[in-house]
Amino acid sequence: MQTLSYSSQPPSPNTPSTPHQQSRNSIRLLSGILAVNILLLGSALVCGAAFSKVKVLSDEEIHIYLTILLILTTAWMIFYMVHTASRTQAVLYKDSHAGPIWLRGGLVLFGMASLIMDVFKTGYSTGKLNCESPVKVTFPLVQLVFVVVQTYFLWVHSKDCVQKQSNITGCGLMLTLATNLMLWMSAVTDESLHQTREEYDSQTHFLPVIILAGRSGCECTHGACEIFEKGFYYLYPFNIEYSLFASAMTYVMWKNIGREIDDCSPHKISFRTKGVVFGVIVGLLVVIAGLGVFVVYEVEVTGDASKERVLIMYYTFCIVGLSLMSLASLAGSVIYRFDKRTVVSTKNPTRSLDVALLLGAALGQFLISYFSIVAIVAEKATRTVSMLNLTCSCLIILQLCLQNLFIIEGLHKQPYHAEPPVVSVVFINEGTSRSNPYSPSLKNDNDEPSPVENSLERSSHSHDFSSTTHSSSSRMSWKRRALKEISGFLLLCNVIFWIIPAFGARPQFENGLEEWVYGFSMWVAIVNIGLPFGIFYRMHSVASLFEVYLTS
Repeated sequence: MQTLSYSSQPPSPNTPSTPHQQSRNSIRLLSGILAVNILLLGSALVCGAAFSKVKVLSDEEIHIYLTILLILTTAWMIFYMVHTASRTQAVLYKDSHAGPIWLRGGLVLFGMASLIMDVFKTGYSTGKLNCESPVKVTFPLVQLVFVVVQTYFLWVHSKDCVQKQSNITGCGLMLTLATNLMLWMSAVTDESLHQTREEYDSQTHFLPVIILAGRSGCECTHGACEIFEKGFYYLYPFNIEYSLFASAMTYVMWKNIGREIDDCSPHKISFRTKGVVFGVIVGLLVVIAGLGVFVVYEVEVTGDASKERVLIMYYTFCIVGLSLMSLASLAGSVIYRFDKRTVVSTKNPTRSLDVALLLGAALGQFLISYFSIVAIVAEKATRTVSMLNLTCSCLIILQLCLQNLFIIEGLHKQPYHAEPPVVSVVFINEGTSRSNPYSPSLKNDNDEPSPVENSLERSSHSHDFSSTTHSSSSRMSWKRRALKEISGFLLLCNVIFWIIPAFGARPQFENGLEEWVYGFSMWVAIVNIGLPFGIFYRMHSVASLFEVYLTS
């Protein structure tokens, strides 16, 4: 006889039905194809203009392509906010992990810097309207509007799990993602070529046509052009980070299309600095020392007499800083071995993206470090600068591995939560125990406390002891304090290791060994590909370490 068994439990919201999953897969496939085509076409245009011997396209044509993308993306975001999000049952769920306040705050901060950059670009291009295309004025103005609309859009809707108009929303989000990545690619290319052009001033190597074309004889009609040009080049790092922040938030929104979430009320985590002193102080000392080294580097590295001394100072600072960061990361990983917190096992697009970005962005630093190690070992260089460069490259690889291990483990741990006090309260009716004439006396003939009174007194003392025990247990344990100290220290160190390369320090071009081994053109390509990823890694590490600090 055949028996049939039925499950009495309803399906979990996190395990959608097969038709629902097929619909989500179709949306992802369609929108993914759209994004890939936009990115590949844009990559071909940017690279063809920047790195080919014969200039494929002019700057004006690339700006036209980017302007079209910005207009289309801005129009879709307005459509989403006005029409899609206002529909009934369009957004039934919110992803509590998506778009945390620190990420949206960083987006606003970098967005404000991007707006200033667009103003500078507009002022610079306006001064050259007599000899350049009006598109160079139109593009920063359109980008300014795009930044304002997108910042508001992501601030309000980054947690949405859209259930209606999924196809349009999926394609719109992939269009937004592709546009931000194209802006990132364009900004990285411009900033890298600007740095390379400065290196070319003191050398006689072949460079792509676009680098030489940057020195056109077009004269500015007002005296502020040079200020505007220097200003927006210094603001490029903030614009680059803005595009990457927006890309990450957009990707999470895209992954949440059609997603049904049952944990919509997360635990609130507050930011507290009480008791965290040592790690912050040491981190601030590293930041101050790094700023001093960076200023000296920028001032004196161009001089032939002082170049080697400045490089020795720079590599010494990096070796000390990276060694401290490696030890801190290793100590944090050891502390996790004694941490009894459970590991988050549920699927989370935000966590998966954080891990992928950490591991992927670290490849840029790995690329430059390994090429430097091979060049130094192959040439058997014994100069002090070369040996310090070799030590620094090895420490970079070690530090990235240990820091990734520490951050990823911290991101997958459940946050600490204070348990409510468990207190047993004993009520004593004094009137009954002392003034009731019908109650038995609590004292014997020798005026000594009776057993009942002794019991009440012990209960009162046990109540006081319970309160004291709870007060002491509510204090931060040594593991929590150590993890917060380590997270704060690593956060500040990653800030200074982001500032130094982001604002123009290029020791890879100054020591000359790798350039001599690989050739100028190849070494420029390696640095210009790897360094932007390394810069992004440091900033993304700051964001991830801040979250580890909050949950510890």
